[in-house]
Amino acid sequence: MHILEIPSFLPPYGGYFCIEQAKALAACGHEVGILHCQQLGATVYPWHFLTARYNRWEEQLHPFNDKRTITLYRTNMRGIPRNILYNQRRYCKIIAEMFEEYVSRYGCPDVIHAHCAQWAGTAAMRISEKKNIPYFVTEHLSSGIFHDNYGNPWSHDLWAKELIRMALEKAKCVITVSDESVLDLAPLFGNNFKTVTISNIIDVDFFKYKERTERNNRPFRFCCLANANGRFYELKGYDTLLKAFSKCKNAELHIAGRETMGKKLKNAVCSLPNSKNIFLYGELSKEGVRALLWRCDALVLATCSEMQPLVIMEAMSTGIPVVSTTAIPMALRIPGAFFTSPVNNPDAFHEAMIAVQAVKPSEVISNAIRNMASPEIVGRKLEKLFM
Repeated sequence: MHILEIPSFLPPYGGYFCIEQAKALAACGHEVGILHCQQLGATVYPWHFLTARYNRWEEQLHPFNDKRTITLYRTNMRGIPRNILYNQRRYCKIIAEMFEEYVSRYGCPDVIHAHCAQWAGTAAMRISEKKNIPYFVTEHLSSGIFHDNYGNPWSHDLWAKELIRMALEKAKCVITVSDESVLDLAPLFGNNFKTVTISNIIDVDFFKYKERTERNNRPFRFCCLANANGRFYELKGYDTLLKAFSKCKNAELHIAGRETMGKKLKNAVCSLPNSKNIFLYGELSKEGVRALLWRCDALVLATCSEMQPLVIMEAMSTGIPVVSTTAIPMALRIPGAFFTSPVNNPDAFHEAMIAVQAVKPSEVISNAIRNMASPEIVGRKLEKLFM
């Protein structure tokens, strides 16, 4: 089967899920291509906005077992600030042009798999209408992201709400990463579309279990891996986390992610009585994330809204337990390894941080994630759906 993946974004803007799923499908023996137009923002990675390439080019990726080469055909589009409608139309036009070029080189795909309806999903819908190729949409965004972009209730750019709804309804199937995602999105886009739940992929062989040294008398090490730029500071619950940690004794908090060495978070940390026990790292590489997880005893994420946070799965894949909120889907709440508190409740979050200290890193935790999100498991589920 020939599968064309269309992500709405790729690294460094996120989108690792598309790359991992493309590799998993190729490892199952399918021909897989990726078509990508990255919208560049002037305020996010401004240096990239100024220096990124203008042309279109190809890259070759290799799946987990190197059975087939994956062609990534990509370009960049510099977005016009505060002009979503113009950017949306231009994005769809570029993707349509690139699709024709892709087909002329590699043939017509049997199915299109778009990631996130707002950008890739709408482009896939336009191609499907013209070429009669079935398309599927994996929706990764939560209602919280849409509310942050368009208001709560949706107060501007109503055309976008209708367009996203159409892209979801016309898809052969909408793939969600948790059962709760359907209920989360229904108030915005209804539920007049077929859905199936399939987990995102974790590179379980990279984020593998590793024995930790005994604590003895050293402080308990919490880590938080979450961006702190713009809306993410509130969305990831940094105020709740810092208030909860301020009451912790004999513990350290290691924080990494975009803008975690920025002025806002630094000022918040400096105001705490135990600020000397908080360490900020900024944005880390994949290897840096793994190294931090291997050094720590538990992950903390006081998030307000999530679909399926990969960082929680990566942390548990290395064997450590997690403290988070009721915003996390039930499928990730592994008994004995996952401690929850209500959203925006520092006292309850602090109690959960105390409780998790009785749990040691375990290969049992790691295996639970392997059985849910390994490339082979997810690749076969996607294969069955597309067939």
